[in-house]
Amino acid sequence: MISFEDFNKIDLRAGTIVKSEIFDGTKKPAYKLWVDLGPNWGIKKSSAQITALYKPEELIGRQVVCVVNFPTKQIANFISEVLVTGFPNEDGHVVLTAIDKPVPNGSKLF
Repeated sequence: MISFEDFNKIDLRAGTIVKSEIFDGTKKPAYKLWVDLGPNWGIKKSSAQITALYKPEELIGRQVVCVVNFPTKQIANFISEVLVTGFPNEDGHVVLTAIDKPVPNGSKLF
């Protein structure tokens, strides 16, 4: 078990995918994503292994939940600045965490 204070250390924010493209040169199929996290956070980059269930063009405009306070991670020639969250389905493919009604970009999950 963790404390509520431990949970609060994870900064989960809502953002909208504004750009998505195929990430060539990775070991596993992935996309490069650019996520608008609002005026305080700006647009951040992420690499996501979600190619089995999503096409790049259908991701544009979709709101997602991102962890914004992990250290950056270099993946091939790309710096991933946030982690876009999801859950594995029965086949092990990642299903993006959904926001069912629009919220302002940068909104904090609590």
